[in-house]
Amino acid sequence: MTTVNQSPARLIRLMALGLLICLPGLGQAAGWSKFKTPTEHEPQAVGKYANGCLLGGEALPDSGPGYQAVRLGRKRNFGHPEMVDYIQQLGVRVADRKLGIMLVADMAMPRGGRFTSGHASHQSGLDADIWLRLGAPKLPASQRQGYNDVRAVLLVDRRRLEVTPSFEWKHAELIRQAALDDRVARIFVHPAIKKNLCERRWETSRSWLRKVRPWWGHDSHFHVRLRCPAGSTNCENQPEPPPGEGCDEPDTWIAEMRNPPKRPATPSKPKPPPPPPEQCRELLTQR
Repeated sequence: MTTVNQSPARLIRLMALGLLICLPGLGQAAGWSKFKTPTEHEPQAVGKYANGCLLGGEALPDSGPGYQAVRLGRKRNFGHPEMVDYIQQLGVRVADRKLGIMLVADMAMPRGGRFTSGHASHQSGLDADIWLRLGAPKLPASQRQGYNDVRAVLLVDRRRLEVTPSFEWKHAELIRQAALDDRVARIFVHPAIKKNLCERRWETSRSWLRKVRPWWGHDSHFHVRLRCPAGSTNCENQPEPPPGEGCDEPDTWIAEMRNPPKRPATPSKPKPPPPPPEQCRELLTQR
């Protein structure tokens, strides 16, 4: 292929793009963290939750009715405008029900993409971690910057694999309120928390339990995932959860956690992450 008529700047971009395609892991983590502001595109969640990026994202205001954002210095408080609106509306319901102050931790980086640590997902601006701690005091943003400025609270006994006595109705109601929004695709919680939710008597419909899925960790927070918003034509949804409340699943998870399968003597080499979608690769090559 001749490149005689290509400009030097374009050649550099093409070389960088080729390198990203050949080495999928390169630039997917450290590369995304260099961006300090969202793009000026129309809002779009691009790709998959664990392999994508975010166009036209917004920063969640550091506080509002019923919520505060924490660990602000990490610059992971961005999301698709639908996610920002979702959290703000959930905060209002939390305040109306006097549940306490909801603490919002990792969402996405300004342009999404892979984190350098902590998550494989949270890449397309449609994921958010909400802590189960509800008794935190109101603090100025300057005191919510660092990783340890505000601490999460463990609400699952990791040895017994049961919720602790501190897991109360208000925590269960917070998860229920989070799941009621039609935009929610899934909410990930510790299997012990899912079991507790299933065992509670609910005066209203229990259909929201279908969205609440057991998953590893998540013993001090839950993870909200939204469906692809309108206008995000290159966004890929997960398959719908299985029918029913899913209340037969926690016991299976807990049994496996108590008796995990033996690991092979020689663990398999981890596969490199796949290359990001084309729109995301183009973002990575921009200054």
